[in-house]
Amino acid sequence: MRPVSISKEAEREIANIMANKNIPLDYGLRIGVKGGRGCAGVNYILGFDKPKEDDVSYRHEGITVLVSKKEIMFLMGLQLGFYDGSDERGFTFENSAIPH
Repeated sequence: MRPVSISKEAEREIANIMANKNIPLDYGLRIGVKGGRGCAGVNYILGFDKPKEDDVSYRHEGITVLVSKKEIMFLMGLQLGFYDGSDERGFTFENSAIPH
C-alpha cells in the first residue's frame, strides 16, 4: 500500500537533501500530519526519521517512506511535489481525495 505518491521533482530534491545533509542510511522520509484534524483540515509534516513500530513503510524510487498507521487515513491520495520557481521554492502537498 502506498498512501502517498511522490513526483519526480520531489524525488530529486529528497535525494539531494539525503546526499548533502548527511542523513543516516537507516532513516526514511517521514510524511505525517499535525493538528487540525477537524473541519479546518490537516497540516502536513515532512522530515527524516528512524522507522517506528507503528509505521507503514515502503520504497519509492530508492527512498524509504515512513507513515504512521494512525495517520494513513489522512494521507491517502496525497501527492508530494516540489516547486522550484523564481518566486519561491519548496515541497508541495496535493490531496486528490479532498475536493478543491
